[in-house]
Amino acid sequence: MRIQIVREIFGMAIDSLRTHKLRSFLTTLGIIIGVMTVIGMVSVIQGLNKSFMQELQSVGSDIIGIMKYEPAQMGRMDEEMRTRKDLTLDDAKALEKEATLVKAVAVSVSVSVFEQVEIKYMNNKVDNAMVVGMNEKWPTVMSVYLPKMGRFITEAELTHSARVCLLGSELADSLFPSLNPVGKEIRVGNESFTVVGVLNKRGQVFGQSRDNFVGLPITTLMKYFAYEKDRLEIIAIPRTPGTLDETIQQISDVLRVRRKVPYGKPNDFAVMTTDTLISLYKQITGAAFLVMIVISSIGLVVGGIGVMNIMLVSVKERTREIGIRKAIGARSADILKQFLIEAIVLTGAGGLIGVLLGFGIALLVKAATPLPAAVSMWSVGLGLGVSIAIGLSFGIFPAQKAARMDPIVSLRYE
Repeated sequence: MRIQIVREIFGMAIDSLRTHKLRSFLTTLGIIIGVMTVIGMVSVIQGLNKSFMQELQSVGSDIIGIMKYEPAQMGRMDEEMRTRKDLTLDDAKALEKEATLVKAVAVSVSVSVFEQVEIKYMNNKVDNAMVVGMNEKWPTVMSVYLPKMGRFITEAELTHSARVCLLGSELADSLFPSLNPVGKEIRVGNESFTVVGVLNKRGQVFGQSRDNFVGLPITTLMKYFAYEKDRLEIIAIPRTPGTLDETIQQISDVLRVRRKVPYGKPNDFAVMTTDTLISLYKQITGAAFLVMIVISSIGLVVGGIGVMNIMLVSVKERTREIGIRKAIGARSADILKQFLIEAIVLTGAGGLIGVLLGFGIALLVKAATPLPAAVSMWSVGLGLGVSIAIGLSFGIFPAQKAARMDPIVSLRYE
């Protein structure tokens, strides 16, 4: 019997919404926007999370990065950081020689961002590629730098600052759409270099291609180009798995001695591991989630107020109907359920529309931009659950007002 009553009440709620389609849609607009924001933002962030974690897995968990500045330095640098000495190629060589726990040391530096370098082969030109100086240890440190064709830079080529280069797969396709690049001579700026290898495709991270670059022996780049001295980066890996902390300590000891850091003073360089990157990334995405929650909450609260307002109007409009229903035996609890279910259906429908629009935004972002997007079922459940909770919270007062009406007074209402 109770199930039958609930079905009747639910049907009446649906009929009421159908009668006022435009009013119902405008009432739920805030709910739709709030849920759509949640689904869209979560989809993009989840896609970025997946892409980021795949990138970390591809390079390994025992990577140790050494750089001059702290990663993701925000705001103005303090005096200590501004006056730090640059890391050098000799620092990398010293680590490889003196840090016995280190297996291999890779070092890189990029051409200055203020110097736009055109890369050319015959009539094919690229002017937005990175020019990076590298040593011969990159394939040992990170297997993603293994060549797809040809070979990597050799130690002898670094010693003699040879005019050779490696191409990222995207740059190779742009310069040599139908030719084997190995052995061909290209121009990087005003200098000519022979291609000795093309690296495996690495794809994109955060919408940025990692394959649109030319790699030169680092000594060659330092000889012919202006480069970012303060952005020289050293990456090392432990000789033995499971000795990450000991290796970091040994690296720090070697560099502190070389850079004459007094005892008791903090390092004047930054050491970064995979865990550091994950922690930093979580801070960034955590801030994005907070912004998302604030934005969506505003829409949901506005939508909830709209629902309460329209339900109060509906109670007023249907005062005589409430009186008739009570006169023929409807209890106050039945009236309460009717208006409460109506509010829940109203916000639930808005939540469903918001979920569908959020899916659409995620697919649009994935198709129209290089950013990845991945829809998670928990975000769908969250969006629908919150929208229903809004209907329950903001619909309870109008429903109680309808349930408490005096049937005699209601029947006299015109």
